[in-house]
Amino acid sequence: MVGNDLPGALSGIRVVELAGEASAFAGQMLAGMGAEVIVVEPPGGHHTRSFEPFLGDEPGPGRSLWWWHYNSSKLGVTLDLEDEADQSRFRSLADTADVVLESERPGRLADLGIDHDVLRAEHTELIWVSLTPFGRTGPRSQEESIDLTVLAAGGPAWSCGYDDHAIPPQRGGGNQGYHTGSVFAVLSVQTALLVREQTGQGQFVDVNMHAAVNVTTEFASAEWLVAGQEVQRQTGRHAAVHPTTFVRALATDGIDVHTGFPPTKSKDFAVVLDWLTDLGLRDQFEEAFFLEIGAEREEPLHLSMVGQDAEATAIFGAGRDAVRFIAENVTAYDFFIGAQDRGLAVGIIYSPEEVLADPHFKERGFPVEVEHEDLGRSFTYLGAPYIAPKSPFRIRHRAPHVGEHNQILETLT
Repeated sequence: MVGNDLPGALSGIRVVELAGEASAFAGQMLAGMGAEVIVVEPPGGHHTRSFEPFLGDEPGPGRSLWWWHYNSSKLGVTLDLEDEADQSRFRSLADTADVVLESERPGRLADLGIDHDVLRAEHTELIWVSLTPFGRTGPRSQEESIDLTVLAAGGPAWSCGYDDHAIPPQRGGGNQGYHTGSVFAVLSVQTALLVREQTGQGQFVDVNMHAAVNVTTEFASAEWLVAGQEVQRQTGRHAAVHPTTFVRALATDGIDVHTGFPPTKSKDFAVVLDWLTDLGLRDQFEEAFFLEIGAEREEPLHLSMVGQDAEATAIFGAGRDAVRFIAENVTAYDFFIGAQDRGLAVGIIYSPEEVLADPHFKERGFPVEVEHEDLGRSFTYLGAPYIAPKSPFRIRHRAPHVGEHNQILETLT
């Protein structure tokens, strides 16, 4: 077990998850929140067990790090859903569950006689959450989709890329489309559980992944739908109709940093001035005068003023330039810590390995060690995505081997 001994927010809740690429993250999140998640695979194991990367870069049974990550804290059973006897076992297993989670092709489970309408008729408290590319019904319900097409058709890919529009939009890595759909699924589970406490009834929830990613595009969809304008992708900052100021800087140790959102309030301008002074850089920054004016303003600056009000534009630009000037004159970590100490949000552009090694992330418990007793050692995992001391998220154990917990099926009547 990894983490403290307090129960998670979903302790006591049983989730039956049909193994699937799109819904795996949702199941992992629910398991991390304390639910007992039983992932159901076909005999021989789900095909995602063959996904790279592999332990030691060597393919083989039980060596998929993809499987390890997305199925940590879960129990594992095997059922052939095409077999009538195993269909009966699945019905019995679902009858013990609070939640069924799946991302099957619309129509498949209905064809097998084990879809939500059948099982929930017998178990009215059951919550059934389905992740589909375009929803269970409608003209696009049968269209095939992968994470890339979810991001592209949903809209985020248009907003992701660099200032040089000679290159195409960039796909966000790490299964972001599936992750977004999974986050909506987890929120749906939590909401449905709260409703069930009040009504005693479960419900069916169909998460449309394309819709989920589309409503997370921030400015892009709203600008197009409301104003009829297209946002333009920009390096390291939100896409916008009009280009905004560059935010990346190179620190003295050759590491890129992100200078964050610029000062807009008087106290922030004062903080930046003091920071320049502490570093002995104030006299070298030619626009310090505008920072002094910003520090004396009673009203904060708004982005709407930029380009419209000459003084506000000059102050806003000086704030941005001052933070970049500081970044270019210190090491990346000194810049990060200095900004954190002063209440300014900035970041270091890290590789994954550097994230896990960073003292800030270590202190918050992000990297955790998970024991693999079958391999005789532990491995470093990504830990809690949030901190909730009274209902902690934690990785309780490694991902299951194929059919490792089939004894659960033997207890079903």
